[in-house]
Amino acid sequence: MAEVAQAHDGSLGTAHAYIDAAAKAGVDAIKFQTHYADAESSSYETWRVRFSRQDATRYDYWQRMEFSESQWRELRDHAVSKGLRFLSSPFSKRAVEVLRRVGVDAWKVASGEVNNPQLFQLMADSGLPIYVSTGLSSWQEIDGVVERLERHRLQYVLLQCTSVYPCPPEKVGINVLPEFRRRYGCPVGLSDHSGTIYPSLAAVTMGAELLEVHVTFSRECFGPDVQSSLTTTELRQLVEGVRFVETMVANPVDKDQACQELQTVRNLFTKSIVAEADLPAGTVLNDWHLGLRKPGTGLPAEQLVHVVGRRLLRSVTRGQFLAEEDFVSPLVRELQGQS
Repeated sequence: MAEVAQAHDGSLGTAHAYIDAAAKAGVDAIKFQTHYADAESSSYETWRVRFSRQDATRYDYWQRMEFSESQWRELRDHAVSKGLRFLSSPFSKRAVEVLRRVGVDAWKVASGEVNNPQLFQLMADSGLPIYVSTGLSSWQEIDGVVERLERHRLQYVLLQCTSVYPCPPEKVGINVLPEFRRRYGCPVGLSDHSGTIYPSLAAVTMGAELLEVHVTFSRECFGPDVQSSLTTTELRQLVEGVRFVETMVANPVDKDQACQELQTVRNLFTKSIVAEADLPAGTVLNDWHLGLRKPGTGLPAEQLVHVVGRRLLRSVTRGQFLAEEDFVSPLVRELQGQS
């Protein structure tokens, strides 16, 4: 899931451009954030990161990020036409109501809204799946969220998330994914803010069902999440990597079967036992008489210990691959040794 968030910087045209870019990258879903300043913010809200010269306050910034209901419907229709699932995180009751009318495929609950009972009830009433980011939640709070989700019999995914922008590797918390699954028995995912593809790839190997990453056209773009985002080129790399890992995980290898299937290659890379000198019939072979050369189509190298001490039935030349018929049989050798 490609998270556009505020990367559009209030431009509807740019928001549409992100839909095209996300579809081209091959993601399954695109997600925005639906903000209405007067319904979610106040004059007390401070800047998380002071990045904007044109917005005097954080409230002004949220106001500039607003789209009308008809504009959200345009974005939704565009996403659907590109084969993408459409989601947008609501940050107010008004946002939920608008998105319900517009139509979303699921609800994505931002970390700061996990304990918002008004939003939860409105989203729960829709019956749609709910994806929950846990970047600001304790285990006790997550227990409470899961209890409410289960009580309403909703489909849900818990996302490990660390609300640090950008998130360093030591804070990603990839260990939480199996703990979510063990503790709640639910689908799990990762909402990553590292600005790299690595945590998401690691999460897939651990069975994550959902990945969410912020996206930007370039790290030279304007906005608060740029350094925590993947470029559209990196997003494509991530999708390719995820599909590779999915195929890899879905196809466990049987080593014995693989060995049989690779016999031709095995012959090319392994070695056979050869004579290191011209040797007459009757020679009792020692280690100095023997060498190993490619390809592995003769007596295999691992049989060397069993060839030492055997007697040649016939003469061989230097570099000749030895064969079983070159030796006195083991039984004759044993009888000769007794005599």
